[in-house]
Amino acid sequence: MSKRILVFCFLITVLLITGSSQAQQTGKIFRIGFLDASTASGSAVLVDAFRRELNKLGWTDGKNITIEYRFAEQKNERLPELAADLVRLKVDLIVASGASAPLAAKSATATIPIVMITFPDPVGAGLVVSLARPGGNVTGLSGLAIELNTKRLEVLKDAVLKLSRVGLLRTAGGSDRQLKDLRPAALALKLKLEEIETEPNTKGLESAFQAVKQKQVGAIMTTVSRSFFTERKRIVELAIQHRLPAIYPEKGFVEEGGLMSYGQDYPDLYRKAAIYVDKILKGAKPADLSVQQATKFEFVINLKAAKQIGLTIPVELLQRANQVLK
Repeated sequence: MSKRILVFCFLITVLLITGSSQAQQTGKIFRIGFLDASTASGSAVLVDAFRRELNKLGWTDGKNITIEYRFAEQKNERLPELAADLVRLKVDLIVASGASAPLAAKSATATIPIVMITFPDPVGAGLVVSLARPGGNVTGLSGLAIELNTKRLEVLKDAVLKLSRVGLLRTAGGSDRQLKDLRPAALALKLKLEEIETEPNTKGLESAFQAVKQKQVGAIMTTVSRSFFTERKRIVELAIQHRLPAIYPEKGFVEEGGLMSYGQDYPDLYRKAAIYVDKILKGAKPADLSVQQATKFEFVINLKAAKQIGLTIPVELLQRANQVLK
């Protein structure tokens, strides 16, 4: 009897070891492609939010996933090539952020799941059939940053007494839809909108602020652009140097010393993108996962920046802010 028990225990042990070994051998490491039009350094805070949420959901880079990053370095024309490269690598999923990367990813593949982040109008662009039922290989998060442009213009006028002229930094070829909303909003607010086409690099920004000075504007704002977000530190420095009140579309500008921001909580959107990735890697189909729109917005004021440029923020505006930095 004792011999039978020993043999039985031995067999059970062998089976457990074999099963464990087979599980380790067949355990797949998923490959995720991350496609972005900007730079690695400029997107670091957002990528970090994405990775942290993945970790909370049990996905660790180098353990059960590997992430292939492709940044276009502010050159949108490189996105098709980078998207094709991810397809050649046979990634299991592509995360595409901004307004240009999802289009490049969709053009490169109709089968690999794509999770978009902050794309402004996915239905209008043909990325999805509808927000509720995407119907293809694309799902994710739709941004409302562009729709908030007119609100930012209103806040800027409330912050700066007797404001009559606003400098608008815009990128070449990427702001048509935003201008369509901003131009009539400026007229309604009795503001002169000075549009300044800006190359999002050190030389281009310095040239843009020289144009701002020549046009004698009373405040500035930027269109929504991943390129401007990447260069946010330099933009903020130039605005303070020229003592210009400014409002930005993301809190990240204020964290670099900017005056005000009103917009979506971008780190929150990247965390939500990780949830989509988790669901798809566990078997869900993009066609069945509804597209979410941003629901969390922030109005942030930096009193230190106001003091640097000699601006007194009205009390009523301070009371409307979600956060006031001192």
